[in-house]
Amino acid sequence: MRTFPYPVATGPDVRSPLRYLWWLARQQWASLTAGMVFGSVWMLSQALVPLVLGKALDQGILGGDFAALLAWTGVLLLLAVIQSVFAVLRHRISVSNWLQAAFRSIQLVGHKITYSGDALPRKFSTGEVVSTAASDATRIGQIYDTFARLTGSVLSYIVVTVLVAQISLTLGITVLVGVPACCAMLLFIIRPLQSRQRAQREESGKMTAVGADTVAGLRVLRGIGGEHIFVGRYKKRSQATRQTGNDVARSLATLEATQLLVTGGFAVLFTWLGASLAVTGQISPGQLVSLYGFAVFLVTPVRSVAQAVSSAIRAVVGARKIINVLGTDSAVRTPTDPEPAPQAAASLYDTASSVEIAPGLLTAVVSGNPADSAALAERLGRFDDDTLSTTPVLWGQSALHRVPLEQVRRRIVFSEADPQLFTGTLREGLDPQHKHDDADVLAALDAASALDILEGVEEGLDHQVTERGRSFSGGQRQRLALARALLTEAQTLLLVEPTSAVDAHTEARIAVRLAAARGQGRTTVVVTASPLMLGAMDHVVFLRDQTMAAAGTHRELLENSDYRDVVIRGE
Repeated sequence: MRTFPYPVATGPDVRSPLRYLWWLARQQWASLTAGMVFGSVWMLSQALVPLVLGKALDQGILGGDFAALLAWTGVLLLLAVIQSVFAVLRHRISVSNWLQAAFRSIQLVGHKITYSGDALPRKFSTGEVVSTAASDATRIGQIYDTFARLTGSVLSYIVVTVLVAQISLTLGITVLVGVPACCAMLLFIIRPLQSRQRAQREESGKMTAVGADTVAGLRVLRGIGGEHIFVGRYKKRSQATRQTGNDVARSLATLEATQLLVTGGFAVLFTWLGASLAVTGQISPGQLVSLYGFAVFLVTPVRSVAQAVSSAIRAVVGARKIINVLGTDSAVRTPTDPEPAPQAAASLYDTASSVEIAPGLLTAVVSGNPADSAALAERLGRFDDDTLSTTPVLWGQSALHRVPLEQVRRRIVFSEADPQLFTGTLREGLDPQHKHDDADVLAALDAASALDILEGVEEGLDHQVTERGRSFSGGQRQRLALARALLTEAQTLLLVEPTSAVDAHTEARIAVRLAAARGQGRTTVVVTASPLMLGAMDHVVFLRDQTMAAAGTHRELLENSDYRDVVIRGE
């Protein structure tokens, strides 16, 4: 049993697809070596079968030596056992190599998504990133599956060449030259396959992107009656993807047909040459049987090379997409000259807006333009170091973007306006690190006024959440996300519009319970324009044109006409 995630000693080499594939191979060199050994023994045991059959025929049957026949039969049985055992071992280790490479690539993409801040969404659509992790990683893993067979095929080809040369030098030279020539002929068919697979991958990514965007906005589309527009876009992308898929299938079919023609022609020629030698008495009947067996066996190395080249093409195409994701410069980075994080709770001061978040208080941020208040919360959550380098956020005496990232993520938690729920049990989704017992989870649900959601499912906390929590309404997802955020017990919690999708009665309960749920000494920043939430805050900051225009309690700020207009509009 292998544990996951895998430890990664060094960062991936993303300078080129081949360098990345080589880096992956180095991470699993032990299992790859085992695959080479198992594959070689498996193939060699097959390669020796024709030789043993020829010896049994010449010495045992034609020679009339029963003991020799019995001995060679035992050797043949031993080879069969070796084939069976090492076929199983080779298959298991090959699948292991496949999955290791695929999962490690998926893990790297997941880490990149987690730690890159806003860099990836600016460069790739959601569908493209999903396709990279779900499809390209699997394509990469396949090359490590075929690698063991390729190694065994090359070694067995050398052994068979030597064995044939001992029977006939002419036939040995034929094998030595003919097998590589057959492989080279297949390259003319394989080369166009690469460009067609690349085109198919591009169209598939675009189709996935359109599908992901459509599903994400399905409720809105139904509300405005725009489903037919997106259906038309998806049909167009689907047809383009189907056409490129047909092109790839055509190349693969041509490759298979050419492979059969080339290997079959070589086998016929090789067998005819052997039969000619047998007719003239230059080789024995047993050696003729061996040569026929070798001719049949030599089809396997040619097929293995063709499959390996085809897998390599797909792996290079997939690796290129993955390194494009992994090579994207992160919006948040590990500082080269780190500054220490505050030892205790400290204020957060945003120099761009002149807003200071005092520690241990419930602070609300209000703006006539909701994007401005959300942008302030994102700066406090550190999602773009480039922006913070020009207008820094000070965490105590340290610049936030110079503090080690793991300390920031551990102590400052950001909960977005459009919450994402993940598949698994509800308990795992709310407390993924298993730090709390059921009583704590229920308390967080109560604070988020979400116990009614639990009562509506038969399995309770063991309820299986569907993809992105689509079985829940928008308000239910929002409350579950709030409970999840509360369970982090973060020193500083940033909540963007946490109650925008709930009714007024539910919002009022959340407003009353939020302070108690956060406890003493913890800092909470709420981006909202709801009077119910603002009335429960210790401190309210009002932004105008992205800078602080006023600050105080909700009641005090109601004297400000601009603030009052925004709040009344929110109400």
